[in-house]
Amino acid sequence: MADMTGPTARRAPAVSMLGLVRAAALLAAGLCLLPMLAVVLAALFGGTDTLAHLADTVLPRYTWTTVQLVVLVAFGTTAIGTGAAWLVTMTRFPGVRFFEIALALPLAFPAYVLAYAYTDLLDHPGIVQTTLRDLTGWGPRDYWFPEVRSLPGAAAMLTLVLYPYVYLLARAAFLQQSATAYLAARALGRSAWGAFFSVSLPMARPAIAGGALLAVMETIADFGTVAFLFFDTLATVIYT
Repeated sequence: MADMTGPTARRAPAVSMLGLVRAAALLAAGLCLLPMLAVVLAALFGGTDTLAHLADTVLPRYTWTTVQLVVLVAFGTTAIGTGAAWLVTMTRFPGVRFFEIALALPLAFPAYVLAYAYTDLLDHPGIVQTTLRDLTGWGPRDYWFPEVRSLPGAAAMLTLVLYPYVYLLARAAFLQQSATAYLAARALGRSAWGAFFSVSLPMARPAIAGGALLAVMETIADFGTVAFLFFDTLATVIYT
């Protein structure tokens, strides 16, 4: 009887390696889930008084503030990331190669550092408002200036750092698209905006949604930015 050699025998090491990879992935997932499981079990079985107290005091308020922040960041990152990706992919202007790379760089910048810099610049004692008062002679109550330590301020800081998630995935989706569909829409009388919204955007929608989801998860998990700006979310209330 002939020895079992060939494709069947050679396939065994690959199958074994696949099993090891799956086991390692399950182990890593389990290690990540253990802390969350411990928190859930502590909340469920730590006593009904604890659950009732949390539900009556902090959960509704901080859940609502977190939802507001998430909605604003999701909208901002989607708008900026998609617009920037379309601009550098479908148009040619001086410096486009530089912007293709530069637009992704904010992802490497911590959001809380950006919040610190903008607060130091735009807060009441900052250089912008100080210069404004020196030039006009106004007092602190004589003018209105946007408050950095607020919901819009926190959303702006996180949006400026997290939009590259959408930008990178949307740009990859636009690069994979054939220009034929877009040009056909233009030839049939669609305007540039009409062709974008009816052809290019729907084709890139899954990638854009994926990038926005990553930005949302980062927003929910963020602690440093919202804590520095004194804006309470679920992340800060869990810490306190």
